[in-house]
Amino acid sequence: MAAFEPVRYAALTDVGVKRSHNQDACLPVPAADEAAWRDHGHVFVVADGMGGHAVGEKASFKAVRDIPQIYNKHARDGAAAAIRRAFTEANHGIYSIGQENPEFRGLGTTAVALFLRPEGAWVGHVGDSRAYRFRDGKAEQLTFDHSWVWEIARRQGVDPDELGDFKKNVIIRSLGPDPEVEVDVEGPHPVQPGDVFLLCSDGLTGVVTPDEVGAVATALLPEDAAKLLVHLANLRGGPDNITVMIVRVGGGSEAAGGRPGTGVLARCLKAWNRRVPLPFTALGGGGLLAGLALAMHVSEIPGASILFVLAAAVILAGIAGLIGQLMKDQPEEEPPPPEDEGPRELHVYKTTPCPVSADVGDKFAQLEVALEQAMRAQGVSADWGGHQKLAAAAEAAKAKGDGEAFKARCKALLFLAEAFHKARNKEESFRPSWKDRNGPGPSA
Repeated sequence: MAAFEPVRYAALTDVGVKRSHNQDACLPVPAADEAAWRDHGHVFVVADGMGGHAVGEKASFKAVRDIPQIYNKHARDGAAAAIRRAFTEANHGIYSIGQENPEFRGLGTTAVALFLRPEGAWVGHVGDSRAYRFRDGKAEQLTFDHSWVWEIARRQGVDPDELGDFKKNVIIRSLGPDPEVEVDVEGPHPVQPGDVFLLCSDGLTGVVTPDEVGAVATALLPEDAAKLLVHLANLRGGPDNITVMIVRVGGGSEAAGGRPGTGVLARCLKAWNRRVPLPFTALGGGGLLAGLALAMHVSEIPGASILFVLAAAVILAGIAGLIGQLMKDQPEEEPPPPEDEGPRELHVYKTTPCPVSADVGDKFAQLEVALEQAMRAQGVSADWGGHQKLAAAAEAAKAKGDGEAFKARCKALLFLAEAFHKARNKEESFRPSWKDRNGPGPSA
């Protein structure tokens, strides 16, 4: 991701079904322009608070507010150093609140942050909130869960899933409880056009599997994907607060977030500008206009003088741009790179296939049927005619391939889930009869 470009992203946090307060927080801080991109890049943060609702909310909010601010302030010291400093200073601030206010004792929060920079993607991480990268039909977990079950699995050399629910919700590292904290800093991971990154709290990963998350995040626009993933977690009981942040790097199609009719032209212009700087383009264009004006003058074609003036203006603009570029490119004395900015080992802690396949489409179709039956049985109102059209479109899309069929199925399911969410009472829990990560669930 060497060149600056806006990224398409979406962030959504939800209280879930079982909790009365939302202790999660998230904050996107995209770079506003080329200068900001070169200086610190795009920053995205998710935090999951703990220690009672008022305490957890305060800790997570402070984490997502402080981490980007501190990192941006020190980004020129090097990515790894700035990320580590951002987390450690945020930890100190949260810890101080707990020490100064007895009612806030024990406050803490997980935090995971994604930093998209010219050299690649960096991740800062404390706790069991996660960062994923989806690429080529694979879900790559870029963070190690700082939980008891993951630590035991590491010591035994086994997959954490093999240990089942053994102390699954016990985390061993977080921001706030202690004056010092160990921060995992990962990166820089190479970034390719079309990569999708996802940050989330364990309210999502506790009930929605990585293959389902990856299929949804790569098939849909970030806004629709975030909504559907939150609804999926709630339809499976919503036992915790749920936060999802999806970031898509450029290079996708219209369905992946691009604008119709502009992708090819934009890519061509970017490719041209990378090879030929704008001032040289202006000088060349001005020369062509001057030549055309001369030909018109010789042939006594009206308008030659106006074209000469235009050519002169374009040439002058090119010269001004060239002078500005030369002044900008004057070498400046730069401080030596920090010691921790040398070659780094990259970690992908877990890889799960997440293809957009007929199998996951059929699973979502079963969920859609079960949800419709439950809504009708409970007397939940919905635009059934509108849903029927979407369901029919999903069936018809099977002839176009798994990708189009899955997108259409997700739209139909999202339509129903939105209606159910609006009507759902706080303590209601819908559990359809379908296979999830823990086997078949009870019928609705």
